[in-house]
Amino acid sequence: MKKIAKAQLRDYFILTARIWLALILLQYGYSKLIDGQFGVTKATLDLPLKEVGLFNLSWYLADHEPFKSFIGISQIIAALLLIYNRTVILGALMAIPIWINILMWDMTFMGLYTPFTIRIPFYILLTFLILWHYKDKVLPAIQNFISGTTTRFKYPIWAYLLLPVFGLFLELAGGIPIALVNLIKQLIK
Repeated sequence: MKKIAKAQLRDYFILTARIWLALILLQYGYSKLIDGQFGVTKATLDLPLKEVGLFNLSWYLADHEPFKSFIGISQIIAALLLIYNRTVILGALMAIPIWINILMWDMTFMGLYTPFTIRIPFYILLTFLILWHYKDKVLPAIQNFISGTTTRFKYPIWAYLLLPVFGLFLELAGGIPIALVNLIKQLIK
């Protein structure tokens, strides 16, 4: 029988973690798209708001579109990216904010010590282990992102002092579509 090297075992462990996390993300993403997750019963909807628990309130709010589909599709995309060798790093980077968002949501609305708030940190750990496994590709990419980024030209100090004024103009320009929509609504009435 051929002896398996430690490096091969680590690689197989990472492959297992990738596929397992992908399956979890696929399951949760798909369930959101087919109305298998989120929402509350009619009995809960009939309760006065002060009698509705945080968990049911959160599931009622999360059941609205486009939020529910956005979350579901994001989870499916991250899952698919984790599966393929060429996109595993992107999938892991995409999964981290998904896991953290689930953790914060669950801690906020379900409590600190639930099966989910204990399990999600483990998924985060597995995701970081995946990134660590591919550190020879991840670290240079991160270093590329954080070093050497600057403006193409040098500007005098007064140009930096005018940035808030020009930022205000940008904000006003962003309001033009809103003004146009309101104008069209008024004309249609």
